[in-house]
Amino acid sequence: MKLLILKIRGHLSTVYNRKRIIFFTVLISFSFWLFWGIPLPTKLSSLDIPVSTKILDRSSKLIYEVYADTRRSPVDLDSLPDYIKNSTIAIEDKDFYKHYGFSFTGIARAVWKIVTRGKIEGGSTLTQQLVKNSLLTPERTVRRKAREFFLTMFVEGIYSKDQILEMYLNQIPYGSTAYGIESASELYFNKVAKNLTLAEATLIAGLPQSPTRYSPFGAHPELAKIRQREVLNQMIKNKYLPQEEADKAFAEELKYAKIKAPSAPHFALWVKDQLVEKYGEKKVEQGGLRVTTTLDLDLQNFAESTVASEVGKLKKQKVGNGAAIVTHPATGEILAMVGSKDYFAEDEDGKVNVILAERQPGSSIKPINYAMAIANKKITAATTFADVSSCFSVAGQSLYCPKNYDGTYHGLVQTRFALGNSFNIPAVKILALNGIKEFIDFARNMGLTTLVDPDRYGLSLTLGGGEVKPYDMVVAFGVFANDGVKQPLVAITKIEDWKGKILKEININDSKLDGEKVLDVGTTFLISHILHDNNARSQAFGPTSFLNVKGHPEVSVKTGTTNDRRDNWTVGFTKQIAVVVWVGNNDNTPMSGAVSGVSGASPIWNKIIKFALDKSEKGEYDQDDGGHSWPLQPENVVGATICADTGDAIPSGDPNNPGCPARFEYFLEGTVPTTTNVVSQDIIIFKDTGQMALKDFLPEQVETTNRPVYTDPVGGLYCLSCPIASQSAIIKYPLSNRVGP
Repeated sequence: MKLLILKIRGHLSTVYNRKRIIFFTVLISFSFWLFWGIPLPTKLSSLDIPVSTKILDRSSKLIYEVYADTRRSPVDLDSLPDYIKNSTIAIEDKDFYKHYGFSFTGIARAVWKIVTRGKIEGGSTLTQQLVKNSLLTPERTVRRKAREFFLTMFVEGIYSKDQILEMYLNQIPYGSTAYGIESASELYFNKVAKNLTLAEATLIAGLPQSPTRYSPFGAHPELAKIRQREVLNQMIKNKYLPQEEADKAFAEELKYAKIKAPSAPHFALWVKDQLVEKYGEKKVEQGGLRVTTTLDLDLQNFAESTVASEVGKLKKQKVGNGAAIVTHPATGEILAMVGSKDYFAEDEDGKVNVILAERQPGSSIKPINYAMAIANKKITAATTFADVSSCFSVAGQSLYCPKNYDGTYHGLVQTRFALGNSFNIPAVKILALNGIKEFIDFARNMGLTTLVDPDRYGLSLTLGGGEVKPYDMVVAFGVFANDGVKQPLVAITKIEDWKGKILKEININDSKLDGEKVLDVGTTFLISHILHDNNARSQAFGPTSFLNVKGHPEVSVKTGTTNDRRDNWTVGFTKQIAVVVWVGNNDNTPMSGAVSGVSGASPIWNKIIKFALDKSEKGEYDQDDGGHSWPLQPENVVGATICADTGDAIPSGDPNNPGCPARFEYFLEGTVPTTTNVVSQDIIIFKDTGQMALKDFLPEQVETTNRPVYTDPVGGLYCLSCPIASQSAIIKYPLSNRVGP
């Protein structure tokens, strides 16, 4: 028995020793994994040699260099005004002087996000931020967060709170080349930190959370003021400032230091934003990235000068700004991006990139509305609408009575000419056929991301009643150029480090037309063909407008002007090049009546697209670009002769002897008209004028007579033999609820 007990004890001892060995092996391995290569907290400075990041155009020409020689000008904490220290603490770490390096609410929030979203995030204190920026990398991993935890404890034990705050204010990045509050003061306001006003200090204090995003010199300068308000609100909440003093600081006009803009400034800063989002501030500003973009700097410079010079000619028309974007539709490459007439313009806040802003498109959105109706076979290019006085009745709303841009009515108008001449009443009728909700879904599928809630819009949406981005418009019109494929836009093709190691690369030729198929090729052909048909638009624009590009008759184009003349657009494309141009005023003040579809954006558009197409024909953007690119008739499109007045089938059935004024038209297969919408029927007319009487008449004023009457797709009536062809009609929307016109 004794021997058995001894054996059991020996066995248990062996098991215990094995477990202890395993435990210490795991502990030592974990410690090596966690602490190997960790910097000493006494250094609190980066040992990396900073190297500038260079953003290049498609031919490796320098667009923008993010400087590596960082500005560091240490400053004593005691020399700074209290509001510099207080604003930083209020917005970044309100309990800085109370905790020992960690915010437990922040940790709880970070743990929650890890568990629920799988995201490693912060809730960082000032000490943690100092450790992360000066001793560690910005990577979001459990290991890095664990290292940050231990180093923060050591830093809190070694240094006083004032020392930590002083190091933070001297070492944290504030954007661009500025590291530390002193350098930030010089960069943004050209003064030393101790001379900053409360307004200036609170703007700078808001930058460290995201220096590129909140920079007043960045792609979205308006966010700097929004962030400043957050800082002031936190100072009020933490009793550093009274409300009145905060309001006065927010209202103070800030006078920024002048900076030298990069080439293609809006594009360059937008690309920098994308790089920071992917690699972090430090990597972009000190990591020596070499970024090849899709931009053509020669085209960019030409577009910039064209926008500036042409907008300058429109001062009498009260046009203050302009913007343009050029793409290669097949690949989505952005060849040029002009965000404003001048990056430094103060009268129009030139730093705002209008290409990414939301503006009303006017009639330039109509081709998308027409495309939906054609694709769904609700209309054809020959479908005829009664362009007459019409009002639309929507339950719970006042009558909507659209007017044409020229203030007149045009009688029976076929789709080709209604779109080409941009008549409003047929466009509204087509949107009524499509349905507002259905059209918004279709437009979003085409690329218009800002159209979301159908309840916000009415039938004026087809006349530009919703806001869109020029960036999205060039994507949507690219669908027409790409035979129905929606190609996302591309700005960056390759990212390397300064030693030549490739971090990311996109082979543009391999990605050609690998986007999403959102529209059939027959519909894209019909829309493209209508928009390049100069005859189809001559009634409104004349035969020799800026919509005709010298040497390039294949260009499809659409203009747009809002009814209040706050926005004016021209959007045009071929298979090689797409160009969107906008002119207007950033503050939405209206332009004068002289600005129209052919006198505002069109001259700019004409020059830019011609310059781009001339280069494209030399194969500069694609080896297949040479020669003109007419819309080619696809297999699912057929041609037929139809009546030129009603768009109906020719009554004789013989194209050589049609029996009506005839013309040729293209149709989706299976949609060629085989009947007529003209029917002889009894109608009521006014005795004195012969005008159709649909409402508001006395029995003694009218008589019943039999006349040939055309009925359009929404029930609009048009008398072909009456002296005055039609009376005002009320059309109920949705159309399924309509009882008569």
